[in-house]
Parts: sequence; C-alpha cells; structure tokens
Amino acid sequence: MRGPRLQDVAERAGVSMKTVSNVVRNYAHVSPQMRERVQRAIDELGYKPNVMARRLATGRTGLIALAFADVGIPYFAELARVASRAAQSYGYRVLLEETDATLDGERALMASSEAGLVDGMLFQPSAMSSSEIAQHRSDIPIVLLGETPAPLTIDRVMIDNVAAAREITRHMIEPGRRRIAFVGHEARALSETSRQRILGYQEALQDAGITPDPGLLVATDSVSAADAVDAVRRALDDGLDADGIVCRDDLAALGTLRALQERGIRVPLDVAVTGWDDTRLSAVTFPSLTTVSPDLPALVGRALELLIERIEGYDGVGRHEIVPHRIVTRESAPAAST
Repeated sequence: MRGPRLQDVAERAGVSMKTVSNVVRNYAHVSPQMRERVQRAIDELGYKPNVMARRLATGRTGLIALAFADVGIPYFAELARVASRAAQSYGYRVLLEETDATLDGERALMASSEAGLVDGMLFQPSAMSSSEIAQHRSDIPIVLLGETPAPLTIDRVMIDNVAAAREITRHMIEPGRRRIAFVGHEARALSETSRQRILGYQEALQDAGITPDPGLLVATDSVSAADAVDAVRRALDDGLDADGIVCRDDLAALGTLRALQERGIRVPLDVAVTGWDDTRLSAVTFPSLTTVSPDLPALVGRALELLIERIEGYDGVGRHEIVPHRIVTRESAPAAST
C-alpha cells in the first residue's frame, strides 16, 4: 500500500502542491498560518517527502559546502555543528571544506566549487580579497560569512566586530581598569578579523579618555592557545603591566589564563581577561571566561535562508546583513559593581 503523496497533503490542506513543497523545503516566504495548516495535514497523513525523487527531478545534489580555515579551531567546529543541524531542516546535508586560511587553499576551493558536487556554499574567507572573490565565476551560489570585505554581488552575513570589541573593552573599563592589553592578533599579516577587533578596542579606550598604547598589543605567531601562552610569557618577561586583557578569541584567552596562572597573577583580582566566540570551553575554564558570544543560530540560519533563495533562482545584488551578539559575563571579568 502506497504512502501519502504530496498531492494528498495538498488536498487535505486545501492548498496547491507548490505551497506544500514550499513548506516541506522550509521556504522562508510562507505565512505562519499557511505553514501551520500544511504541517497539520502532513502530521495527520504521516507524509514523508521523497528526497531522492525530488533530487532527480531538480537535478540537485542535496549537499551544501561549508568552507573555512580549520575545523580544529573551536569556533569553526561549533559553526559546523550548528550549520549541519540547520541545513537538515531544508533537506540538505553539509560537506566540510578546510582552506588552512591560505590564499592557495581558498583559490583551490573556489576553482573546484563548479564540480557539481554541491548545490551551494557557505564560505568564510581568510585570505582572498573582495575583488578576487568578485571576479570568480561559479556555477553554484555562494554566501560569505564573517568579517572579510564582500563584493556587492555576493551575500554576506556577519556580526558587527567593531561594535562588539567596543562593548567588551568598555566592560573592562567600567570597573576602573585603565591598562588594558589586547592579545592574539597575528604577528605578521593582520587579518580583517583582528583589524576590526583592534579598532573597536581602540575606540573604546579613546571614548574613555585612555590613550591607546602600542606596547599593550601582544601578537601571536598563529591562532592557537599554545602560541598565546608563549606570547604572553614573553610580554610578561618584557614588563607587561596590564590590569585587563582583551583577547582576540577564546583560544588566545585560554593561553593567556595559563601564562598568568604560571606567574601567580590572579584572574580577575590582578588582571581581568576576556575572550571571543563563547565556545564550549569558555564556560569550564578556571576561572570561567567572560566572552563575546555571536548568535551562531541566527548567523547560520540567515545565511542558509539567503543561500536557499539563491539556489531557488534569486539573482539580485548581494545582501550584506548583521546578526546579533552579546557579552557573556563570567568569572574572568566580572561586571562593575552597582
């Protein structure tokens, strides 16, 4: 006995088959009332979409690529987890691609994106310029993630890194800290991520009447906790005098905590420390880590919506959108007493 078909759901709900298809594919532009009406019919009939038949009919693979620098970086690991779960609601699976944050790696990714393996790609570039991305001609839609400048022709979703850096630095200033260092930016080529976060850090200091001190910028050789340990050790040996440390990311904060604890410097009594990304590790460090928390579900959800619209045929100019963030206050940098 055959199971219920899409046509049966349409008849039960009193709508067109196209409307049912839009609900099944979680298409954004369906009213809540219509979505509820169709979903009720789906539940009553026990309808299950024939994914293979849909792929054969549309010529789509049912795969979306998620490309970024390194899955070993906790933020990207969590991004992949959120994206994998969110893509399932659209009937897609996620294929991970690593670029090692190199120009060659990103160019190779863009060159191979036309191979027909995936229907679209979410890509967080680290090295490619906006102009080079704009010149790329791909057979698949691409939505960019993150801070790297994006072409006007391509969609991009990010948080406001400059604003978030201002907020986390103000959080350090409000209890009265005045010697606030920044740890974790690249020692050689400064990434756009680091540039924006240092800019917000500097603006917050200037707003508070504090002259930014280049001697309080502590660079690392790479984005890793181990390199942050080494960098902060060297800075302390060179006489680093800080009562607060804003870290570029949670990995830099982990290394910073280790280096301070080795020297018997108490956190937060002697020096407050903040991170960035609110990875799972940040809640279980000792002390637990105050950090910038990007709204990953919102970031990934909006990026997927834009990508699905591109896959469905939208061909307009790029949409550049900002999603929320918040400061999560924990033990390493308590809020000012009121």
